[in-house]
Amino acid sequence: MQEYSVRYISSTIKIWMRNKIMAQTMTTPEKTKAQVFAMAISFLLALPLAAILLVNPSLMLDQQGHYNHSILMLVMLGISGGFIYGVGFLPKFWLWKWLFSPLISWPLMLLGYYIWLYT
Repeated sequence: MQEYSVRYISSTIKIWMRNKIMAQTMTTPEKTKAQVFAMAISFLLALPLAAILLVNPSLMLDQQGHYNHSILMLVMLGISGGFIYGVGFLPKFWLWKWLFSPLISWPLMLLGYYIWLYT
């Protein structure tokens, strides 16, 4: 009986330690106020552009009444980056981290606003 309880206790401790390690690796570090502000700006910039592209994409036509697919692809990449950074997701791979950062996504979303409002 004693041997069974020692095995049970040791396996319980192993499970507890594994869960503790997983919880530590899965938690995100604390964000500064500037990062939270940048995340909110990213999300709020991406939301109207995504809604326009889903609800009424004809607002993104150029002067000739055609879609410029290469520019819209870049705008959608910016929208994706805005949502990814805006919800707080941090990719691990350096390329995705750079591609979906505000440094890249904000100018692309501003391009989308320019197309929407001025063309």
